[in-house]
Amino acid sequence: MDLHDVQQQAMSLYNEATTQFHRIPGSAIVLRYIKSSYQNDPVRSAVELFLFLFFVRYLLSPKYSTQKQKIALTEDEIDELVEDWTPEPLVAPQTALEGMDNDKRPVIVGPTGPKTKLSNGRTVTNLASYNFHNFLSSETLKEKAINTLRTYGVGPCGPPGFYGTQDVHMKTEADIAAHLGVPACIIYAQSFSTISSVIPAFSKRGDIIVADNSVNYSVRKGIQISRSTVRWFEHNDMDDLEKVLERTVKEQARKPLTRRFIITEGLFENVGDVANLPKLIELKLKYKFRLILDETWSYGVLGRTGRGVSEAQNVDASEIDMIIGSLAGPLCAGGGFCAGSEEVVEHQRISAAAYTFSAALPAILSTTASETVALLQENPDLLVQLRENIKSMRAQLDPRSDWVRCTSVVDNPMMLLSLKPEVVASKRLTDMDQEFLLQEAVDECLSNGVLVTRLKAMPPAVGAGEKERGWQPVPAIKVCVTSGLSKKEIEKAGVVIRHAITKVMTKKR
Repeated sequence: MDLHDVQQQAMSLYNEATTQFHRIPGSAIVLRYIKSSYQNDPVRSAVELFLFLFFVRYLLSPKYSTQKQKIALTEDEIDELVEDWTPEPLVAPQTALEGMDNDKRPVIVGPTGPKTKLSNGRTVTNLASYNFHNFLSSETLKEKAINTLRTYGVGPCGPPGFYGTQDVHMKTEADIAAHLGVPACIIYAQSFSTISSVIPAFSKRGDIIVADNSVNYSVRKGIQISRSTVRWFEHNDMDDLEKVLERTVKEQARKPLTRRFIITEGLFENVGDVANLPKLIELKLKYKFRLILDETWSYGVLGRTGRGVSEAQNVDASEIDMIIGSLAGPLCAGGGFCAGSEEVVEHQRISAAAYTFSAALPAILSTTASETVALLQENPDLLVQLRENIKSMRAQLDPRSDWVRCTSVVDNPMMLLSLKPEVVASKRLTDMDQEFLLQEAVDECLSNGVLVTRLKAMPPAVGAGEKERGWQPVPAIKVCVTSGLSKKEIEKAGVVIRHAITKVMTKKR
């Protein structure tokens, strides 16, 4: 067969195919579309042909499953794997210090007060609770709490945004906002989860947080949950804070605008000192940051009427973007609050996890918080009496002891006693050595009728890096002063604590 015959046969096949194609209904329309498309845009025809072929291939391809293939194991193989598997413990092994602490841990029987009865029958002077103003012994508060319990029951059993909000909750929010002098306030059911919920409600991934490196555990958890970019500054060092803020602003100059926050405590739980609030306000305005201030331990303690650091340092509370406080500590109620502008508060009602997904604060605790706030406003002498007792306790410890110093500010009823640096250096004491010595001093105080405790903080995660480990507080004894004791009783307790520390530190080892 020569080339001419091949061409004739090919043309015959082409003509036959064309004839059969024209017999298909709508073939003329398709042919006209293809010719028009080719003349005007040949690239488009090529793309459409590719997509048509891909579609045909996809329809004809075999089915497959996205489920992982299960490997069938025999009974012997399953038994072997079970024998080789070692589960991780749910709780880390108890350390020697924890064992020593747990073995001698006192158990309180009955109500907590300045004089507390233990399970062994002894009555001791209680300097280990946050009953600073002795509100727990107030008969007026007890009577109002009982009346509230009979009216509202034990708890609302529902989240605030659903059916958990009651009139007493709105009253407490209004009372705290009026006390602080800010437009609005929102209350939470748990003190710990307040700050750890407020932070991620406003700061998200990509936002920037500049925080004091000695903030407490709940603040750290809130920062961690937010997944924001974090910059730490040295504890209470305003010069270092300004350097961090300036560096952060320069780094973000050509990047998309993000939300930026300064987060610190008013009265530091693990150190005992206070923040420089006027300087913080100045820096946050200068570098255009928002300020979140945790006043968990300063609200109800500092200032003439207990309004916290803002009152103690003559700062308008409205200049602070968010003030977080506790109703469970000095106020002897429960829950926490965040105060600020109307917009800040309303945003939390739908965006704060602890508010949206937790049952509302029991009415009995809400009423107690309102009453204790009113007592602080109407009776400033409560704070005067407390500070007189703090002064008496401090006179027995800080200047007279050769072994410890008090890192807390003069008006802080939660006094932290840590070993002096020269004592630590001369005896070459590690942090664990200090913890053991201070625990012995706590036990010695208890044997002499005074109940105190050590400063305890959450340990760093096992295997965590330097940044993840975070700042750890200096080992210290925590002495919580109360106005429920007379000056003579406070001085006697201070002598007992000082002598206990001296006895432990001078013991031959």
